[in-house]
Amino acid sequence: MQKINVVVPELPESISDATVIKWYKKIGDMVNTDDNIIDIETDKVMLEISSPCHGILQSILKKEGDTVISQEILGTIEKINVSQEKQLKKIILEKKDDIENIQKTSTLKKNTSNNLFTKKNKHLSPSLRRLTKIHHKNNIITKNIQKENLIQIAHHTEEIIHHAPQESTSTQNRVRMSRLRQTISERLLHSKNNTAMLTTFNEVNMSSIISLRKKYGAIFEKKHGIRIGFMPFFVKAVVQGLKKFPEINASIDQKDIVYYKTFDISIAISTPRGLITPVLNNADTMNMVEIEKKIQEFSVKALENKISIKELTGGNFTITNGGVFGSLMSTPIINPPQSAILGMHLIQDRAIVVNGKIQISPMMYLALSYDHRLIDGKESIGFLVTIKKILEDFHRLLLNI
Repeated sequence: MQKINVVVPELPESISDATVIKWYKKIGDMVNTDDNIIDIETDKVMLEISSPCHGILQSILKKEGDTVISQEILGTIEKINVSQEKQLKKIILEKKDDIENIQKTSTLKKNTSNNLFTKKNKHLSPSLRRLTKIHHKNNIITKNIQKENLIQIAHHTEEIIHHAPQESTSTQNRVRMSRLRQTISERLLHSKNNTAMLTTFNEVNMSSIISLRKKYGAIFEKKHGIRIGFMPFFVKAVVQGLKKFPEINASIDQKDIVYYKTFDISIAISTPRGLITPVLNNADTMNMVEIEKKIQEFSVKALENKISIKELTGGNFTITNGGVFGSLMSTPIINPPQSAILGMHLIQDRAIVVNGKIQISPMMYLALSYDHRLIDGKESIGFLVTIKKILEDFHRLLLNI
């Protein structure tokens, strides 16, 4: 009998452990190679663990909610070959009938483990009695298929019959926080309690960007196969601001200031599980097409829970867009160990004064939250004004002004 272990994959050094979230198979169930059989969650991402072989799930060593570490055994699979798999599929198709027969008598139910494989058992279906006879006399099914597997299959089906979901009359629904949500909570409190956070605001006239998208959007999409959004413009503006104000592209490490030489921008993306921040590494070397495609890739992966830990690691500055949900203004919280975060908001037509005249323009409030221990008001305001000027006249990037 060959047992194959289902183990936790090797976790990065920055992640010490994970939590078992869900088993998709029960003991006695057949599994195929590469079937997703269990999900585990770290403080950054959900990981799907696949079956390493064809076989029967023999044991579950770590239950939902348990904490696990790298290479820890989650369960075991009894590996089977093709001929054995065919026999087991036949058994599974017949197991419902067998359970109905088992339920007809409580005596049989109590003695299933002792009598399931005896010829005297008159309560089993003819097909299962025939399989029992084959197993003991002709040895077609090898001893890799244990009688415990059949008992587990029977018991599992019986549990499904007896434990069908019933309508709840409770006025509350208590659900354990996900590992990601717990981590978000801890980091938000840590940021609030351990940084001298301050937020400065400005507003930007989005007419120039909207005009560019309207003028070149169709050509851009036809050539590159993707629509151009607002985020690439903001990423480019932020990179220019970080180059001009290096204090914002830095962090505090005890009594040291760490200045980053790369421009790795975290993009906040909302998922059903919570907010994640995949990173655009070396954003200063990316063009508008590459930025837009990468952000779209992150969004799709986030919805499909395919974001890797590597894609969430790092990041020196974060951009978050509450405007997609209708937020007009907010004070975003810094994502430690970063020192600042830019908040985008809803674009709304407002009356403004331009050259002494009142006009209606599409305006957006910008919010920069920053750690005042490292960044002074002069730098934070200058950084935000730089972004405003670039967005209102994108030609500044060509002239580097």
